This record gives sequence, structure tokens and C-alpha cells, in this order.
Amino acid sequence: MTQDGRGRGPQRGSPGRGVAASSSRDLKTRDKPTDPARTVALDVLRAVRRDDAYANLLLPRLLRERSLDRRDKARATELTYGTARTTGVRDTIIAYAAGRSISEIDGDLLDVLRLGSYQLLRTRIGSHAAVSTSVDLVRASHGMGQAGFVNAVLRKVSQRDEQLWIDTVAPSMADDMVGHLAFTYAHPRWIAEVFVKSLGSIGELQAALAADDERPIVHLVARPGQITAEELALVSGGEEGRLSPYCVYLPEGDPGSLDAVRDGFAGVQDEGSQLVALALVRSDVGEDGGRWLDLCAGPGGKAALLGSLADLDGAHLDAVEVSEHRARLIENIVDGLPVTVRVADGRDSGLEPGYDRILVDAPCSGLGSLRRRPEARWRRQPEDVPQLVELQTQLLTEALRLVRPGGVVLYSTCSPHPAETTGVVDAVLDTLDGVEQVDARPLVAGDMAEAESLGAGPHVQLWPHRQDTDAMFVAALRKA
Repeated sequence: MTQDGRGRGPQRGSPGRGVAASSSRDLKTRDKPTDPARTVALDVLRAVRRDDAYANLLLPRLLRERSLDRRDKARATELTYGTARTTGVRDTIIAYAAGRSISEIDGDLLDVLRLGSYQLLRTRIGSHAAVSTSVDLVRASHGMGQAGFVNAVLRKVSQRDEQLWIDTVAPSMADDMVGHLAFTYAHPRWIAEVFVKSLGSIGELQAALAADDERPIVHLVARPGQITAEELALVSGGEEGRLSPYCVYLPEGDPGSLDAVRDGFAGVQDEGSQLVALALVRSDVGEDGGRWLDLCAGPGGKAALLGSLADLDGAHLDAVEVSEHRARLIENIVDGLPVTVRVADGRDSGLEPGYDRILVDAPCSGLGSLRRRPEARWRRQPEDVPQLVELQTQLLTEALRLVRPGGVVLYSTCSPHPAETTGVVDAVLDTLDGVEQVDARPLVAGDMAEAESLGAGPHVQLWPHRQDTDAMFVAALRKA
């Protein structure tokens, strides 16, 4: 989709060009080799639907296992992430074209229809190729009858470009601007409403949704004391980041193939997450006794960055993770660093109070990282949030018990949802005496001159369309 939200159909010529003439050829009963890129994409989409798999974790593994060439890797990546990101939009259009609800369509066929309709409406792939390859995928596993159904639906989808489909099935811009923009940029309506509340007005909503609808580049983190961002940029072919002194932007390529990543000198981490860890280290705690705590350490990226910084500062980091399996993964990431991984529930860790710095990167709805987790927007429901808020409140309260007087607790979420961000912080401040909120802006920005660009404070809310990071929330609390 282009920046103004219009589909790319007109760039391919007249809608449905070549499809009608080729329909008989599409349905011939001959065996044809399936396209490797589309096969990988379909396998990932099927695993996402059937097994609640994560596309951003499964796809890289399949690409390595199946030895696709560079061109097929790029195509498989675009088709997988693009289709997963726009699932809700695809489903509405497919239901209209099929004349039946999505629940009445076999799941395996629906996966192919989603993949095919994405190619028709959001890529430059020709109509005939998009339809015929989709028919081939179905014929190989389900036979001629089901292949005919897929052919008929996709032919109907191909008769309009995406903008015409938006005009047909989306809420009217005049009557429901939020609903219209949510559909245009492939978000559930409730998430668009959350963004409006967090942004404070509808004025930036289109920009926020559009940024989420684009595939982001990979952000690398150079582990302090092991490699510099400048060195990492040179060996990776990337570009040094703008906000974090440890960030490198990698516009293309597989980060897992980099020696620096394989050797543990660098990792994959969004620049916004790097800023969260840096904000904790930049906090003024008076005389630092070197006791640092990451109370919600999984999956380990922030613990690794904090551990590297602790190593330089002569400090020690305790990293708490409730899952034993994830704790073992964290141990691998922080191997050789002054980090002790503890398997415990952060709400009742059994740790002795007296920490100088504590990070509470709380489990959350993940609404701030939708661009990196393409299927997540269609999995989350508004009913998930109250239970998360209860957990976040308990974790922040426990962190404030564990921090020493004069120490700082940094609370962060990868979500802009007001209930998970300012709502949690305000509730804890209202409940506990002797806790004050510190201006987090200079902690995130590095100095006060840059801090003015981060809003009125005292908390910080990052956004993809403003800082080109995940939508991380940061608040700093000090025990008096």
C-alpha cells in the first residue's frame, strides 16, 4: 500500500487482466511444481492460523532450512509478513467475493485465498500469476474441486484494485473516520481507538496507522564493550542509528548470518528498546552500589544490553524470568556477563530489597510492536487488557518495594494503551507513599536539549511515525 493508503492495482493494468482468458488453463489437471517462495509463505501462514505460531520467528528458520535464493527469500518475506499484517482486510474482501462468511471457508483454502488476494491487491505481481499459483497450491493438496473455488473467488477479487475494495467494504470516511482509517491501514478498529486516546486527538491517527502498515527495517544493537556501532555498521553494511549510540539500521539481509550476531557481539533489538535500557542506566541514583535488577527479563534483549553496561560500570544485574525455558535462553544470551538469571515470578521473587536500579519491562498487549509482529494485531482483543493491567500494577508495586531509597524504577511497556501506561503509573503513585515521578525525557534522549522533542513529560511515549521505533512507553519513579 502506498503512503496515501491507495492500493497498487492500477499499476498492473486493468483489473483482472488475463485471468478470464486463462481460467481454463488454470484448472487443467496437470502436476506443476509449486513456487518455493509462495510455499514457504503458505506454510508460515498455516502455522500462524493452526498453531498460533509467530511469523517473525518461524519464517527465518524456514528460509534457512529450505535454502531459498536471495530473490525467493525476499518474495517469501514480503508475502508472509504482508499477508499476516493485513489478514482482517483480506478476510473482509474474501467474504464479499465468495458470498459467504469466513467461518464457512475451509481454513487451508482460506490461507491460500489470503495469500492470493494480498498478491492481487498489494503487490506488482500480475493477476494471472497470482491466481494460477494459488490454484496450483490448492490443487496439489485438495484436488480440482477446491481449486475451482479458489480460482473463482480470486478472479472476483482481481476485478477491483484495493482502493475500490476499500470504497466498497470499508466504513465511510464521512460517517466513521476512525473505522475507515483502521480498515485502510489494516488495523482492528479497537486498536485505532486506543491510538487516538494515546495520541490525544485523531490528527496523527493516519500517520500512526500508516507507519504500522509498513514493514520496518531490522535494528541491530552493538553490545557495549564488545563492538561499537561504527564497527558493526562497517561489518554489516548497515547505518549507525540516530537515537541510540549502540543502534545500527540493517536495511536488508538476514541478521542471523552476520558473524557479529552469531558470536554474541551484537543482537537484534529495536532502537526504542535500547533507549529503555539506556534510560535506566542514565537515571540519577546518587551513589550507585552496583545492584541492578531486570524484573521481567524475557526474552533477554534488554538484559543483555544492561549486562554489557553493568560490566563496564562494575555493577551486577539480576534477571528474573518466570519461565524456566526462557530463563535458559536468557542465560545463553548473557553468557560471560555479570548477570545472574533467576527463575521466579516477578511479583514474588524472594529477592532482598536494596536495588539501585530496577527495570520493569512489563508483559503487555504488544500494541507498540505491531509492525514487527504482523499477526499480533488480529490476535489481541480488548478483553486481554484488564488482566495485563492487574499484572503490570503488581509488578511495578513489587519493584518499588525492592528498590532502595533514592533508587529508580523504570517502568516500560511496548504498548501505547493508556490503561497499561499512564493508568498503571498513576494507580501506583496514588497507592504508595514516598514515591515520586522523575522526568523520563532526558533519560531517553540523553540530554535535555533533545528531550523537548519527546513531549510534555514526565513520561515518554515513542511512536513509529515520530521516532521510527516501536511505540515504547517509559516512566521513571524514584523512592524518596
